[in-house]
Amino acid sequence: MTDAVWTLTLLLVAVAALLMLRRRVPVAFWWLVGYPIVAVRVLATYRTTMDACGLTVPASAVRRATARLVGREAAPVPPHRSLPLPTGSGLVMRLRMATGQAPEDFLASADRLRHAWAAHAVHIRPTRPGWLELRLIGWDVLADVRRPRRRDEGGPLSLPLALRDDGRWHVRDFRTVPHELILGATQSGKSVYLRNLLCGLARRPVVLVGIDCKWGVELAPFAPRLSALADSPDRANELLDALLDEMEARFRLIGLTSVSGPDAVLTSDVWGLPESTRPVPVVVVVDEVAELFLAANRDDEKRRDAMVTKLIRIAQLGRAAGIYLEVCGQRFGSELGKGATMLRAQLTGRVCHRVNDESSANMALADISPEAALAATGIPADRPGVAIVGDASGGWSRARSPHLTLDDAAAICRATAALAPHLPRLDAFRPATSTTAPVESTGPSGMATAPPTPRPAAE
Repeated sequence: MTDAVWTLTLLLVAVAALLMLRRRVPVAFWWLVGYPIVAVRVLATYRTTMDACGLTVPASAVRRATARLVGREAAPVPPHRSLPLPTGSGLVMRLRMATGQAPEDFLASADRLRHAWAAHAVHIRPTRPGWLELRLIGWDVLADVRRPRRRDEGGPLSLPLALRDDGRWHVRDFRTVPHELILGATQSGKSVYLRNLLCGLARRPVVLVGIDCKWGVELAPFAPRLSALADSPDRANELLDALLDEMEARFRLIGLTSVSGPDAVLTSDVWGLPESTRPVPVVVVVDEVAELFLAANRDDEKRRDAMVTKLIRIAQLGRAAGIYLEVCGQRFGSELGKGATMLRAQLTGRVCHRVNDESSANMALADISPEAALAATGIPADRPGVAIVGDASGGWSRARSPHLTLDDAAAICRATAALAPHLPRLDAFRPATSTTAPVESTGPSGMATAPPTPRPAAE
């Protein structure tokens, strides 16, 4: 009796430990328990599952003849597969499609495969003609997203910013997708995505330029790492003029370098220049773009139209000059003025968090994929940070950024302030930072007055 009690106790302790492991460290639970069980299930039911999902083809004439010789009926043939290899969030198999099959057949059956194998999700992606990658996800990887321990060093402007629902990271590569539009309602996680972006760039030799017409409250915590900051529409207009001057100077440098001698290397962008003469990349972050383009009278409308034109010029020509745009806001459409639709077309990268209405999702994603816009409208309010990420190629996926507090992001920018490159044309817009605590002063009426807000240095 005692042995039975001890055995039952040890069994209960083991079950409790596994449940705790599954909740606290799902990756370890997957490697120890989840993967072996799911792999055996996939191997044991692969043929019957493919047949039930309509993903098999009739047997060849040779197989049918052989089956008739032994008095059997030739079974349908499923796609050839590789062994299910484990990943950090599930398993992956390579499938070789049979003659007559198309990737769309497997994409349409992904949900049925998920239920058949009791997986959280099944993602299918064509890799090369005739081959597919089937990626099975063991649990909800977007429930608790943490920053990767090893940062992707794919390039100086390549940053892993959000974990996708297929277990891979969404990498923001400015050289591949130079400009991006980020939309999202209040408390949707848009600011967290932007913090991860700024902190990732803060560790790189990149010029960070901020335009925040809400008096700088959103980008002010990152001021120690910013090379320029505009906190009003008038200052933003002047800052865009300085960026256009910088872009023109860079194009002149590219042209002069290409004709400097018989051995000159021909190039059409700054990345083809020698490293010793290559200008530092510039990333311009426009936060809450609607505030930038609000117009109350005709003078404001003229300034708005001028700024939209300047942003379009930067978006069209900035990639070659190493100047990239990140435009953020709650809405973005034709109501922002003339040329806004043209500007949106240049922002080929799209990130859409939870939005307030369907038209906002369509503005962000409908020109890329109607299915992506529909998926954006279904993001729940209790999952801040979840977004639909896509680009002009039409591909899209769900993703979620790791949580990063404002205090931690501001600390990273203060620690990397010495890495801020110097551009003479932006000196007049460099934000003023103070390391001393503000002291309240007493006005003539005896009331305490708030200390003045640090503003960009005057020209």
